[in-house]
Amino acid sequence: MEHYCRFNIAYKINKGNYGGTDLAGAKLWLSGDLGGDFSTGMMDWAVVTFDKSVTPEQRQGISEILPHVFPVKWKSFQVAEGNIDRWTFDKDQASATLNGGETAEVKLKSFHGMTDEPVVLKNVKYWGTPRNDGFIMMPNEVEAYREGPKPFEYKGTNGFMLTFDMTSKDVATSTTAARY
Repeated sequence: MEHYCRFNIAYKINKGNYGGTDLAGAKLWLSGDLGGDFSTGMMDWAVVTFDKSVTPEQRQGISEILPHVFPVKWKSFQVAEGNIDRWTFDKDQASATLNGGETAEVKLKSFHGMTDEPVVLKNVKYWGTPRNDGFIMMPNEVEAYREGPKPFEYKGTNGFMLTFDMTSKDVATSTTAARY
């Protein structure tokens, strides 16, 4: 039996900069598989897809930041370009498509707790980021990556949404960080 932890993550940068480059509004998509045992820091594969609207300067800045967000090594890591043509959310749903859903798609629907507010898991670390606003739990209606040698599609599995915060003061100088 193959063990894996496949994922799709659609990002939109709310605010921030890398040096003099404004990153606000930049969108990227990360798809991949952490593998069966990601406790060693060696992950299986990932593809980062930059939205076509991301400038070369923004791409460079994001590429420098990503190894601090995900301080791991990848057996295979690729960079691509595409259209993140839908990226919407509110307290009841989150939805994103890459190339009209032909390449990838995520559609999450909130379930409510004791009130009509979504369930939020707080005080849980998100990879290498020092702060987040909590994981808004939203199981998926669909999560799919439809390209490459290992496409996948799931319905009804775990999903979440969160906003994390990170500054240059949070990043220790490291010469061993992987570059994307």
